[in-house]
Amino acid sequence: MDKQILPVGNILVRNEIAEMPFKCDLLKCKGACCTFESHYGAPITWDEVNQINQVLSKVIKYLPKEHKSEIEENGFFEIKNDEPLLKSIDNRACVFVYFDNGIAKCAMEKAYLEGKTDFRKPISCHLFPIRISDFGGDVLKFEHLDECQAAIELGKKENTTVAGFCEEPLTRLYGEEWYSQFKELIGK
Repeated sequence: MDKQILPVGNILVRNEIAEMPFKCDLLKCKGACCTFESHYGAPITWDEVNQINQVLSKVIKYLPKEHKSEIEENGFFEIKNDEPLLKSIDNRACVFVYFDNGIAKCAMEKAYLEGKTDFRKPISCHLFPIRISDFGGDVLKFEHLDECQAAIELGKKENTTVAGFCEEPLTRLYGEEWYSQFKELIGK
């Protein structure tokens, strides 16, 4: 696949985001993106730390006991290299994960979808499988993970690309005008 970089306004987008088929298949992956083995949790912004603090009392009730205890005793984020990251349980599940029929899901998103908060979830989570690198400005790339093979297969079947799958979070982050420019540039 071509690794060309597409300039969209002041954001650089790797071409694979426009071309790679992708649509999450939770029944197959079981929410693997929320339970990757890692010493580091999902990146969040300091603004998101404040937003999560504001909704925490409405979100925490959806969490399993171990996750509630971790948050109550140690908080929900840690700082690595001066940047906040969500905590994980046993270097796997995000501290905000709850399980629904064996599928890892986000308690923040559950509270949002039920109308209890106005904060959906951190943008890095919402954008997944897109990751943002900073090279003097945002550069968007597709995160290739074996756990997402079912999403690639479903994307092929339903003719959905990463760009289409991530329309809502891309619009949330950069605005409707930016996303319209992006769609026009990729011919969608």
